[in-house]
Amino acid sequence: QVQLVESGGGLVQAGDSLRLACAASGRSFSGYTLGWFRQAPGKEREFVAAINWNGRRTSYADSVKGRFTISRDGAKNTVYLQMNSLKPEDTAVYYCAAATRIATMPTDKDHYDYWGQGTQVTVSS
Repeated sequence: QVQLVESGGGLVQAGDSLRLACAASGRSFSGYTLGWFRQAPGKEREFVAAINWNGRRTSYADSVKGRFTISRDGAKNTVYLQMNSLKPEDTAVYYCAAATRIATMPTDKDHYDYWGQGTQVTVSS
């Protein structure tokens, strides 16, 4: 059974940092794009960041560019999201996802076919 399990969420103050991790089990995602999305209450799930199969290309939403960094460890089958200078508007449930059916680095959630259960990130002002 394929599973993506996120960890590292929590409650922090504005300006703090958090590092999310997403560990995959059941299959290797070393050849595929991995991404992070987030969903705030009452809002649609939105793209945050993506990283290509070899980790050499990344993509970020404008709202997090310069503050968040996505990375991956192929040996551990894990993708990370380092979040710095957090803002209250970053509050959301954060999901990792894998895109196995498309060769590009999609920002559309519909192109991702494996999802984790999510981890809550709350940033207080």
